[in-house]
Amino acid sequence: MADTLLKCTTRHVRLFTARLENEDLVPSADELTLDLDPDNEFLWPDAAVNKVQQRFQQLVDGSAGGELSDYNLRRIGTDLEGFIRQLLQAGELSYNPDGRVQNFSMGLPRTPELL
Repeated sequence: MADTLLKCTTRHVRLFTARLENEDLVPSADELTLDLDPDNEFLWPDAAVNKVQQRFQQLVDGSAGGELSDYNLRRIGTDLEGFIRQLLQAGELSYNPDGRVQNFSMGLPRTPELL
């Protein structure tokens, strides 16, 4: 039986039960692929990308041995959304002023306090 591709899509995270081969997703029963901020809503310093990837790996490792189900993918995606919000609130991420949509989905941008 061929592997079925499952996915979880949140505003800033897409997870697939697949591996990437030559820019194509190949369904896999035991691998997850992360597509981070597909709409480029944020400016991503390398440190922030690394933190999200580390959190993703922690969540995957924490689910080791479990089924890659819709529920588990949604749980990981939701956790990553919350983590991205924390990075934004901490000033480690900023909104992309050149993004195609300016909806401030994670809250209003941080601005310097006026004196």
